[in-house]
Amino acid sequence: MSELTRFQAKEIQQTEAEMVRFIREQTNDQTLQESMLYSINAGGKRIRPLLLLATIASFKKEISLGGYQTAAALEMIHTYSLIHDDLPAMDNDDLRRGKPTNHKIFGEAMAILAGDGLLTTAFELLSMAEIEPTEKVLLLQLLAKASGTHGMVAGQAADMQAEGKQVSIEDLMAIHQRKTGALIRFAMVAGGILANQSEATLTQLDQVAKHLGLAFQIRDDLLDVLSTTEVLGKETNRDEFLEKSTYPGLLGVAGAKQALLDELTAAETILNELASFPTFDARLLKEVCGLFYL
Repeated sequence: MSELTRFQAKEIQQTEAEMVRFIREQTNDQTLQESMLYSINAGGKRIRPLLLLATIASFKKEISLGGYQTAAALEMIHTYSLIHDDLPAMDNDDLRRGKPTNHKIFGEAMAILAGDGLLTTAFELLSMAEIEPTEKVLLLQLLAKASGTHGMVAGQAADMQAEGKQVSIEDLMAIHQRKTGALIRFAMVAGGILANQSEATLTQLDQVAKHLGLAFQIRDDLLDVLSTTEVLGKETNRDEFLEKSTYPGLLGVAGAKQALLDELTAAETILNELASFPTFDARLLKEVCGLFYL
């Protein structure tokens, strides 16, 4: 069993338990609670909390309850975004993580409310987290920025407006640096903050995550073309159906594969620079980077 496999088994399980506990304790409408937990319990790669917790561990720091609470809040926001992305008004998807999408089970109105509930409850959880007050305020600000009209929501708006249009590779990267990349960047920077790292180190972590965010989206675009519904757990060739600009569409499959490799190589180069410090062990995060390869 690899170090990453052991790490995932222990740390992600605790993050998931924290999400479920908090939603059950703080949601007093039964159907709403069931709808929120349906999407939370659907599984997924948990890449964002994994990056956050692995960053803390890479600085040889113990992961505290506050770390799990931050990771849980982050994944709740990611899950809310998936519920809303799948809605008929957005991407109109019927399948997510191998299961019917939330609105297919609970109806469109309840799915919207479940997403709203996860978003607001995430910030409630982080506001109550066992974190030093100054760090907590900073994390709240950074998560709001990454999630909202400067980050993920703005990226989704730009993505929808680009449907049916041919955009440049630069514009496509700008969309995905917000839509996909913002929460990934928060994950690593938040991990650095919780590990009490310097501003210079946080900047390096942000650069690693910037490359990983683009890599994640390039890989996702490639899988939409190259994989199957059974393997992915969601419908493939949706990007073409929705007339979205994608990396394979703009660069070709071979070009997109090279772009993916370039982003991952750039991320690992910065991790190697960080590894020159005795307080940082790059091995775990490099294993996480391995999840981004095809």
